[in-house]
Amino acid sequence: MQTALTPLEFARRARSLYGDREAVVDGDQRWTYSEFFERCDRWSSALQTLGVAPGDRIAYVAPNTHAHLEAFYGVPQVGAVVVPLNFRLLPSDWVYMVNHSGSRVLCVHSEFLDLVDTVRHEMSAVEHFVALEGGREGWLDYEQLLATATPDFNREEIDEGALLTINYTSGTTAKPKGVMITHRNAWMNAIGTLLHSPMTCADRYLWTLPMFHANGWTFVWIVTAAGGTHVCVRRVDAPNIYRLLQAERITMLCAAPTVLIMIASAPDELRLHAPRGVRVLTAGAPPAAHTIERVEDVLGWNVLQVYGLTETSPLISVCEPRAEHDALSLGERAKVKARQGVELIASGQLRVVDEQLGDVPRDGATVGEIVVRGNVVMEGYFRDPEATARAFQGGWFHSGDAAVVHPDGYLEIRDRMKDVIISGGENISSIEVEGVLLRHPAVHEVAVVGMPHEKWGEAPHAFVVLKPGASLTEEELREFARGRLAGFKVPKGVTVLAELPKTATGKIQKYVLRGGRAAITSQ
Repeated sequence: MQTALTPLEFARRARSLYGDREAVVDGDQRWTYSEFFERCDRWSSALQTLGVAPGDRIAYVAPNTHAHLEAFYGVPQVGAVVVPLNFRLLPSDWVYMVNHSGSRVLCVHSEFLDLVDTVRHEMSAVEHFVALEGGREGWLDYEQLLATATPDFNREEIDEGALLTINYTSGTTAKPKGVMITHRNAWMNAIGTLLHSPMTCADRYLWTLPMFHANGWTFVWIVTAAGGTHVCVRRVDAPNIYRLLQAERITMLCAAPTVLIMIASAPDELRLHAPRGVRVLTAGAPPAAHTIERVEDVLGWNVLQVYGLTETSPLISVCEPRAEHDALSLGERAKVKARQGVELIASGQLRVVDEQLGDVPRDGATVGEIVVRGNVVMEGYFRDPEATARAFQGGWFHSGDAAVVHPDGYLEIRDRMKDVIISGGENISSIEVEGVLLRHPAVHEVAVVGMPHEKWGEAPHAFVVLKPGASLTEEELREFARGRLAGFKVPKGVTVLAELPKTATGKIQKYVLRGGRAAITSQ
């Protein structure tokens, strides 16, 4: 009587229970669940006509569109594997990932057809190039394929241990690694997320988070599991987000801290008309308490921080609200919400350990590495047994994140292990310093890194992006920090930049700052 744990079960149930409900909104286009899944079935049928077999990889270069969302159902229904690529990368990056994954089909949004055409001759394994919007010579037309296909196809029996997706890491310091996520991994992550952040069929979810980013934190399946409405966002900017928030009656979204900062810093004329009570999941980088405080105070939204990695499907911890948190002031509650929290019920065991894999004390001060094992941990890195072995040393997946554990059991990330600043023998958390500097009224964004220092070995240095029209001197910011940080944590230097260097997923590239290459964009 056992059935495979797979997100495709969410599709079966949604089709049965919510067939007449609105499933997907993409601009002026709208589909019910019955209509949406018929499109997915036609895509499954078309793929089989093209010769796609179980285990084959199908790659995508696309923003958050209905066609991209259809991939996460139409492809695995035939036993194939979705390979969602970061559309913000360079064509040479796509070449590497497509070839490394051995993808037989490449599906590309119209915005990127010209770029792919410059390198498609280098993609040796690709047999079919599909244009998701707009036909052109030499490309198969996605909509024509669907129109000529029937909704009947050979539905494969799913093994929950089979690959569902291959998600490539950002590869900022080395070649990207292909993270192998199974059907079971994704199902467990979806169920665990729903336990801690419930959704219903009345929810309307705004796709501000890229679908390519760890499968949209599995919300490509979570929203469907609840029978909610997917509202696609092709362009993430403040005016577009605020327009959709109001027009589509949005109740929930996910966003990295950089997107939260953008939303909260929007002009008053946008913020005044935003719906209140929107639920927000944030992750991707530790958000400053000030950012959470501003979103909740100014917009009246409820922020829940989660934590994880692409390798953990991705969520492994949640800053679970407790009744005693309600008695705290807004500022104190924001400090608690800025912690990464406790393990999700369904994700597995999470620990913070020393170099001997011993648990660090719950003192909120002793730093160790976050390690995890459980149902959401990846199968391994695709075609990279050496990297897989390194990641699983001692029988635990090693996150590379440095954290402390508070007396209540809530963990708090202090840095990436490689980013902890050791100054005169003292460990300094760049995240702690950043959280303080962000409270200065002139500061829009900040990144703190360790820079060489003749006396202390290394010392914190702040790279700051100012709010429009603001001005700030180095000494003013240092003086602001002195009243809020221990002396050794105060940045020894401050550099004002026009923008911070970031990965294509919005993470700040601290290795670029340490290398001094950020000077090319300094003001």
